[in-house]
Amino acid sequence: MIDTLLRFRPYFKQPKIWTELELCEKKYIVLTLHRPGNVDHVNQLKNLLEEIIRNSKGLPIIFPVHPRTAEVLKKFDLKSINLFLIEPLGYLEFNYLVERAKVVITDSGGITEETTVMGVPCMTLRNNTERPQTITLGTNELLGTNPATIAPAMEKLFNGKWKKGGIPEYWDGEAAKRIINILFNL
Repeated sequence: MIDTLLRFRPYFKQPKIWTELELCEKKYIVLTLHRPGNVDHVNQLKNLLEEIIRNSKGLPIIFPVHPRTAEVLKKFDLKSINLFLIEPLGYLEFNYLVERAKVVITDSGGITEETTVMGVPCMTLRNNTERPQTITLGTNELLGTNPATIAPAMEKLFNGKWKKGGIPEYWDGEAAKRIINILFNL
């Protein structure tokens, strides 16, 4: 995954939303939610979104909406001048936004690896992760699924107290080469 990210990073592509909203680096939030525990129950999704909006300090929240999430969003009316629901983006466009975001709020696992490598603060709305190194070494913090955890995390972020993080060993874009070398030397 990191090999792919580093290989294609020079080709990240500015999505239309960048110019449409006149976005600026570190002046917006990227949000992704798709896990059943966060999006299949109307109240959980609504409470998460309301808490993110309430603690965003008015920054634009760019939310490429997963199809399963879109179905649940139809069940309630959420008005916010800084929440922008957009269609899912391609890899190059999405990572262009991620790389320049103030923070990424997600329930994805893979995105936490990408934010760690790009040095972008990440808040994960899950109770566990299969990528613990993004927390111990990276820029990610596991908040859980309780909306009450969002306010303190956002306060920490906006007060400039978010951890800088580092890149785990071997996340250098050379994993495929190492694998090939091991296979040829068996």
